[in-house]
Amino acid sequence: MNFSAPNQFSDSFLVAAYITAYEDGEALHACISAIQAQSYPVQQILVVDNSPQALPLSPSHQSEPSLLVWHHPENLGIAGGLEMAFNWAAAQGFDFLWTFDQDSTPASDCLALLLEAYSHLAGEDYPIGIVAPTAIDTRTGEIVKPSLFLGDRFWGFLPPNPTAPYECDAPITSGSLVQMQAAQQIPPPDRQLFIDGIDLDYGLRLRKAGFHNIVVPAAQMYHRFGIPFQIELLGRKKAFQLYPPLRYYYICRNQTYLELIHSQGRHKLTCILRRIKYLIMTILKILVFDSGSEIEKVRACIVGTYHGFAGKLGKRW
Repeated sequence: MNFSAPNQFSDSFLVAAYITAYEDGEALHACISAIQAQSYPVQQILVVDNSPQALPLSPSHQSEPSLLVWHHPENLGIAGGLEMAFNWAAAQGFDFLWTFDQDSTPASDCLALLLEAYSHLAGEDYPIGIVAPTAIDTRTGEIVKPSLFLGDRFWGFLPPNPTAPYECDAPITSGSLVQMQAAQQIPPPDRQLFIDGIDLDYGLRLRKAGFHNIVVPAAQMYHRFGIPFQIELLGRKKAFQLYPPLRYYYICRNQTYLELIHSQGRHKLTCILRRIKYLIMTILKILVFDSGSEIEKVRACIVGTYHGFAGKLGKRW
């Protein structure tokens, strides 16, 4: 298949946006408004609302013909919603699907900068799967790091050159601009992962299929990422993310599962040892710094890690 791209920025790309929503109408409104305010127009926005009760839309959004909302109170999770969105975008003939969690707001020039980078970099000898912005945590101001897979683990990193586009194995799902021809070469996001690690798995599978995933530093997106907790260690400030028990369960389960299945040979043993170390350190962090439901959170980490090793996926907690 020919994955050609023009040598200069094209204004003919057809782009759809997708948002996973869950019980936060204010965040959904902000995300929709930021997408609609892009300097490069998005042709259609699809929202999968996983809330038990449908989130109310603002009056301006209710009358917007380019906004499509599907309510799924049974909760498909992030992965299930993404699977539906990819199938929908392919059937509608879009060139790109721009994927979001509701907690994200892209800068007004974000999409234009992503498409410009794609136009300059992509070609038959350099097929691109994802072009992603720099994600900035709105609460700490820190960059949410993209990941590389280092044989037995996913590792978040920042590039040595903070201004030039750079490659990674897996940018975060939110803000990722996915090239639809590339998306159709691999299976869609795995809905058995439900709400965590979908980006790690999908990005790495695109890489293994021969596509490049690019982060564009100039394109910026603001993202609410967990509940930050800052401490000072040896004169340096360190930020931790705290989560409810459900989220701890899926983080421990899915990352254990994904790192193990993507590890090969002797790396499987080092992967197992690293996951056990991660479990112990996470439990210690909860007991020392977290407050409220500590026992439930510790149990979530232990059960999640066990299910990850056993390959027990799906909507479980």
